[in-house]
Amino acid sequence: MEDLVIRDADVVDGSGAPSCRADVVIDGGRIVSIVKEAAAAGCQRPRAVRELDAEGLVLSPGFIDMHAHSDLALLRDPEHSAKAAQGVTLEVVGQDGLSYAPVDDRTLEEVRRAITGWNGYGDDIDFDWRTVGEYLDRLDHGFDGRGIAVNAAYLIPQGTVRALAVGWEDRAATPAELDRMRRLVAQGLEQGAVGMSSGLTYTPGMYAEDAELTELCRVVAAYGGYYCPHHRSYGAGALEAYAEMVDLTRAAGCPLHLAHATMNFGVNEGRAPELLALLDRALDAGADITLDTYPYTPGCTTLAALLPSWASEGGPEEVLARLTDPATAARIRHDLEVTGSDGCHGVPVEWETIEISGVADPGLGDHVGRTVRESARLRGEEPWDTARRLLVDDRLGTTILQHVGHEENVRAIMRHRAHTGGSDGILRGTKPHPRAYGTFPRYLGHYVRELGVLTLEECVARLTSRPAARLRLPDRGLVREGYRADLVLFDPRTVAAGATFAEPRVLPAGIPYVLIDGRFVIEDGRRTDVLAGRAVRRTPV
Repeated sequence: MEDLVIRDADVVDGSGAPSCRADVVIDGGRIVSIVKEAAAAGCQRPRAVRELDAEGLVLSPGFIDMHAHSDLALLRDPEHSAKAAQGVTLEVVGQDGLSYAPVDDRTLEEVRRAITGWNGYGDDIDFDWRTVGEYLDRLDHGFDGRGIAVNAAYLIPQGTVRALAVGWEDRAATPAELDRMRRLVAQGLEQGAVGMSSGLTYTPGMYAEDAELTELCRVVAAYGGYYCPHHRSYGAGALEAYAEMVDLTRAAGCPLHLAHATMNFGVNEGRAPELLALLDRALDAGADITLDTYPYTPGCTTLAALLPSWASEGGPEEVLARLTDPATAARIRHDLEVTGSDGCHGVPVEWETIEISGVADPGLGDHVGRTVRESARLRGEEPWDTARRLLVDDRLGTTILQHVGHEENVRAIMRHRAHTGGSDGILRGTKPHPRAYGTFPRYLGHYVRELGVLTLEECVARLTSRPAARLRLPDRGLVREGYRADLVLFDPRTVAAGATFAEPRVLPAGIPYVLIDGRFVIEDGRRTDVLAGRAVRRTPV
């Protein structure tokens, strides 16, 4: 007998087609048969060792988080319920141009310091890898050889590659350095990465000119990968920054996936249709473009990310030295508050929109949950003085929420034909962004059931088959015979995000079952001890 039959589920198969009632049979980690309208037809019902009554539940493919920051969380937390409980069965990590492979000892230390606010410093992690392949092997091994909570795919981080080959200086790469970067990207793709990411408002990736990025994208294209940039601005000049990425990847012949494709800050209120028109023109002309968004208006990053690029040159220690020098600190303040720092997307910072969400030093916890302006008022000082002191005392480890988004832009972009879902979930901090725990149920509950922005079938396709197609995964993202049994069962009447800005770590409601490789990782609404996740490597061209 087969392992499992899920009876009388409303199957939303991920294709966008209307749902159908069916029994779904699973064996050996794969879907072996789908018997539609089994009960009504009066046919011989499929039998299995275990039978699960799914009356009233929707069965869909597992959700694919196209933008995750779980690079260390997958190795730190065997439960990883923040994602597993949402129905996420695959995360794409290595985002925004900064992650932990490929590295040498020097670069690893620099990167750990630079993105402490995203993932913690990693004192609890044994960094026993240096290459992309070794990192993926480590994910496969997981906890005592048993694997990890959910599957993970990896993007080669262009900023880390640049740090390894060039350093943290603001200059063009030499021909020899560019050749080394090409080799590093090729090696990472050969070892299983699915593409390359960039963080073009983060150092040192932002120091790369378009010609350098184009050369690296040509390598990515040759291996069948895709380029995922956090581009140069989501504020002033956002449309130009999007167009730059479209033009660059078309010149390189490389598929493009736009990370957290938002239009933020006051300068972009109501301007999502202009972005979508730009993308439609490119798509109609033959460009290969997808994008991801999270269903919230605020963004989340590190406080240090707001600094101008010149102040971040040389790496974390140089940043701290500049912040402690009064004259240089005054120049940084002018760029932030008057000129509009490139780290703050060319828009003068509004301290009342910058909420402290987490600190590396617990002794600074009284800042958390307050805006920089509020925290400064309580201390009787200017917001810049509070921000500067926090950056120095927390050694750049502070995370923030940036309340600069627009709901009408969020809704318009999620309706677009190239749209997929991504949480951009940063799991560190006392009060992380609720998107880390709530993105996927919020799509299904708030934007499908409550607002009707998307139909259920449309939404599921954006969270499953469309991401799987971008990742070139031949047997995931659909409920089909022969496909992997990475599945989620949810109640369309009650599915909802539990996480809020006040209580961001609350798990969702209405998702009682999640399976990876045919094994229950969520059962009766509770996390099991199953570790069915593995590294998902690039499919060879």
